[in-house]
Amino acid sequence: MAIISLKDVHKTYPLGKTEVHAVKGVSFDIEEGDFISIAGPSGSGKSTILNMIGCIDTPTEGSVEIQGTHTSSLNDREITTLRHRVIGFIFQSFNLIPVLSVFENIEFPLLLGNSRKDDRKAKEEWIRFLIRDVGLENWTKHKPNELSGGQRQRVAIARALVSKPNIVLADEPTANLDSETGEAIIGLMKKMNKELGTTFIFSTHDPAIVGIADHVIRLLDGKIIENRRQT
Repeated sequence: MAIISLKDVHKTYPLGKTEVHAVKGVSFDIEEGDFISIAGPSGSGKSTILNMIGCIDTPTEGSVEIQGTHTSSLNDREITTLRHRVIGFIFQSFNLIPVLSVFENIEFPLLLGNSRKDDRKAKEEWIRFLIRDVGLENWTKHKPNELSGGQRQRVAIARALVSKPNIVLADEPTANLDSETGEAIIGLMKKMNKELGTTFIFSTHDPAIVGIADHVIRLLDGKIIENRRQT
């Protein structure tokens, strides 16, 4: 069974006396463990689709299913639980908390959960494992403004993975990075996809992400123009 399924999804936004049809009848499945690129020019509907998968937005028509559950059937509490336990987010602007250290930024999602206090040692070991895996073991106590763009994105990746989500949504994760740093970040995410089995879904313009993806969906004007798996 697909971990994510979109069926005839439409999204319309009001714009004054008219409407913008951002997504037009999109249907596709995503398998567990996929490394998938949703590609297309600005305004093609990439981020809108990512937001609907992440339960940040809802379809005007059609359905989004995550692990067999229709997201439209969930109440606010259930959506919050789904986001916390199942979905991690990586943003192009990093969205780190400036007053917190690298360790504290990565730890923050765990503080929002209901983990027992006796899990503290295991949580700390997991955070330190992620910090080592993203190559920031010498930067644990640094604040975001003391890091480069690539280092901040590494923190964002570790933070997205700290709750052990099944799915990570990455919205243009290399857009604010130079090409060399962007390639290193892509390689890191691919490595973690293989090691942890996490499903990565990218909204991207970046041909390097498209080239390394297992599954590519291309959009134009809110419609799918290509849907293929790569070997």
